[in-house]
Amino acid sequence: MTPTPQPLHPVLRLSLDPAPGRRAVVDGAWWPRSRDAAVELPGLITAVDQRLGRTTLLVGLYPGAWRQIPDRIPAPGRHVRVGRFRDADPHVVVLFFAAVEPVALLLIPPDTAAGPAESALMRAARHTADLTADDLLALTCLPTAV
Repeated sequence: MTPTPQPLHPVLRLSLDPAPGRRAVVDGAWWPRSRDAAVELPGLITAVDQRLGRTTLLVGLYPGAWRQIPDRIPAPGRHVRVGRFRDADPHVVVLFFAAVEPVALLLIPPDTAAGPAESALMRAARHTADLTADDLLALTCLPTAV
């Protein structure tokens, strides 16, 4: 029996596969409200840590997808490093933890209309082993350009 994806988080616009770390391109999706990483990342880090029972140590971002990227983000009891990964997929945000596989999230552009964005959020939280990030965006009619 396949676990049911966790529902969309109403405030953060986040969805996660209930079994992250499988051999899929993404483990869920995130639809931030802006391209300001300093504003958007604290809530994401807190929510992912709480939902998965993990502690995020590093967030990897493609720099061209964001206007502002700080070196560190405040999180409960610590600061999380932020890496600028120039060779990364521009449509993916990766959260790294100690001793477990990282979690990759499809990054839905902030200006995306609600219908396609919500479709992408739900689709990305399901088994996606045979799809790339661009495939997921195309299936939900989202632009693949950053």
